[in-house]
Amino acid sequence: KEFAAFLKKSGKLTIPKWTDIVKTATFKELPPKDNDWYYIRSAALLRRVYLRQGVGTGSLRKIYGGRINRGSAPSHHKNASASDIRHAHKGLVEMKLIANHPDGGRMITSAGRRDADRIASQVMSASQVADEEAEEKVANVAEE
Repeated sequence: KEFAAFLKKSGKLTIPKWTDIVKTATFKELPPKDNDWYYIRSAALLRRVYLRQGVGTGSLRKIYGGRINRGSAPSHHKNASASDIRHAHKGLVEMKLIANHPDGGRMITSAGRRDADRIASQVMSASQVADEEAEEKVANVAEE
């Protein structure tokens, strides 16, 4: 969520016009309710590329896919839409956060790694402060 907020605040990620009406997969019945879903998906894609270099659209379709409800017939796995993954990749490439991998797929650039690490450290330090405050509250309650 924090990296998605960073992408939104930067204003460099171009959002397609169809994001308000498109479904994220064929097995979904409705489009996402969150208006910022495209930023969240882009941040999640960047994280996946960060964790595993060379990941492509096909494998990401499997990761973001899910179960299709076929009524009384058994459920099966369906892949997610390739279009929104591909467009998010293109936007991240334009921002120079990821690049094409020589062996296929995508890889994270040094700028993308720097931004992801910076935001992750900010989130980590904020959570540590929140944990310390919670411990202080528990200690104060225990003393009373």
